[in-house]
Amino acid sequence: MEIKKIVANSFLFLVVILIVACNEEYTPKPKGYFRISFPEHAYKLYNPEYCPFSFEYPVYANISRDTVFLDTLPENPCWMDVNFPDFNGSVFLSYKEINAEHGLAKLIEDFHVLAFKHTVKASGIDESIINSKNKVYGLYYNIEGNAASNIQFFATDSINHFIRGSLYFNNTPNVDSLGPVIHFVERDIQHLISTLKWK
Repeated sequence: MEIKKIVANSFLFLVVILIVACNEEYTPKPKGYFRISFPEHAYKLYNPEYCPFSFEYPVYANISRDTVFLDTLPENPCWMDVNFPDFNGSVFLSYKEINAEHGLAKLIEDFHVLAFKHTVKASGIDESIINSKNKVYGLYYNIEGNAASNIQFFATDSINHFIRGSLYFNNTPNVDSLGPVIHFVERDIQHLISTLKWK
């Protein structure tokens, strides 16, 4: 009899606790992201003897030449990555000489095909025309949303040279967390394009 009374009282006590606890409103905390410290926008010249172009890139970045492309050698020694180690990202640059095998129309079509593969996760695409005083022409795509690459561009002189560039981060695409970094790096990519010169 005594045990039944203790069990009944314990059960009643638990029910009262649950009822009282359910009256308190719970507000979930919003998702937060790490604070990112951005360096100053400053640049240095990249002017290798083996490439028919030069440009300025950010001092916080480094450049590495591509030595392997899909388990083979890259077709040109001027394929390179502009790496942003602090942001775990890179701009991949590939250079092609315009010739009978690689005509300008074909190179531009390949650029469009590759760029629009990212539209599956995109919420929009802003297109800008590149037309600099250094006889550099092309297209610049700012791909909005959770795309794998948010910035794609090509630059050419329309006769001899063609460069394709794309920005990638080694993280899961998330525009909420990467947005400030993409916005910061975009200014430096635009500086690279505006200082691009053919030799």
